[in-house]
Amino acid sequence: MAPFTTTPYGSGDGLLITPGDEHTLAGLDPAQVIGLLAGAGFLLFRGFSPDLPQFSQFVKAHSSRITLDPARSFHGGEVAQKVDAGTAAVGLHLENGNSPFGPDLTWFFCEKAAAQGSQTTVCDGYRVWDAASPEAREQFGQDIVYSRRVEEDKWKAFVFHHLAGRKEPKDITFDDMRALVAGKEDSTTITLNPDGSMAYAFRTPAARTTLFGERLSWANSIFGPSYNYEAPRITFAQDGEELPTALLDEMRTLTEKITEDLAWEDGDVALIDNTRVMHGRRAILDTDRTIYNAQSYLAEALLPAGPAR
Repeated sequence: MAPFTTTPYGSGDGLLITPGDEHTLAGLDPAQVIGLLAGAGFLLFRGFSPDLPQFSQFVKAHSSRITLDPARSFHGGEVAQKVDAGTAAVGLHLENGNSPFGPDLTWFFCEKAAAQGSQTTVCDGYRVWDAASPEAREQFGQDIVYSRRVEEDKWKAFVFHHLAGRKEPKDITFDDMRALVAGKEDSTTITLNPDGSMAYAFRTPAARTTLFGERLSWANSIFGPSYNYEAPRITFAQDGEELPTALLDEMRTLTEKITEDLAWEDGDVALIDNTRVMHGRRAILDTDRTIYNAQSYLAEALLPAGPAR
């Protein structure tokens, strides 16, 4: 018997992973998991019944570094953060995709599923780009720019996490923030405002290559939420013009056709390639739910080698 069983999930490349002769997430081979992710874009693990510490260990087993959303709180350590972005539907996005700190991997753990609604949505950027009109592909062949303001407490919380305790929060300065974007000057500019907040502009492709290869994926945060933050201004890099409404409507219609639901069950874990697959959420109709999120960078040793990438 195999350690686990894989079956297609949804209408795309996603996979459902269920136990074979291995019944814990800790018993799964990280190299096998990442090999499956490279082809699937997202994996849904069902039937392994982890608790929060086991979920955190599963994340760590595949990651070189954990990152965060500074507007969320950690639970049970420095890995899992509670998903708490209100009850409205959340638009498709990459985690931190509108900043220079987008992680490789996005993780979810459903400790308690809602009785109705609140499904996490996934949308494979490969499928979007392949189905986009020639006109859309031409326009999104250029970079876009996200510009926004971030409050002082949030950028300092982000820096504090990255410094891993090397500085007390009260001692963090904007120079520490500048150090985090060192080497990213071609894509990112940051400015300290008089009130202590930070303004930044981040340039990035709307259709990008991915963690596992050179194929283009329409994977971005153009339709993303701003629940805990000021909404960003999104423009084309070439001329500074905002994205045309007709173009946004076309891509919104297309992504809605391709978007799939992760219909949560208690104990489910999802792993998403954050360079290829966007995610969001249906409106919450039942608030008696508990879902955790984690963000991380792939351990380099697990990156598949060869043409399959």
